[in-house]
Amino acid sequence: MFITLLAVTFVVSLGVSLIVSRLFRDSIRRILSRIIQDEIASSWVRYIHFAILVVGVSSGVRVYDLQQYVLPRETKEGFEAALPALTTERWVLEVYRTVIGTASGVAWMLLVFFVFALIAYVIVRVFESRKAG
Repeated sequence: MFITLLAVTFVVSLGVSLIVSRLFRDSIRRILSRIIQDEIASSWVRYIHFAILVVGVSSGVRVYDLQQYVLPRETKEGFEAALPALTTERWVLEVYRTVIGTASGVAWMLLVFFVFALIAYVIVRVFESRKAG
């Protein structure tokens, strides 16, 4: 049952990451094309999409939290004998946590990307205005 939960959380986080990556594909392409203005911009676009997938999956699949279903927890008296049961309610909760974790991780990654892209855009505009004037 644990392996199935791990596979489901992986597939859900990959799916959410792919959806977000497609939603921002044109914006990322236009921003990088404007800042870099070279053929290498397409390589950077591909890298950003790859990074979205990696950050999304690593944020969504929380292996440390899922260990509770396999490894007994340590208490002051020793180890707990009973592991939490994977009920329907826990499945729904884990899938929900996966969606929220994936979206949150990708949102932070895109925020950092867009902040640096904005800084780079301002620098490019300053240099262009100096060339023109």
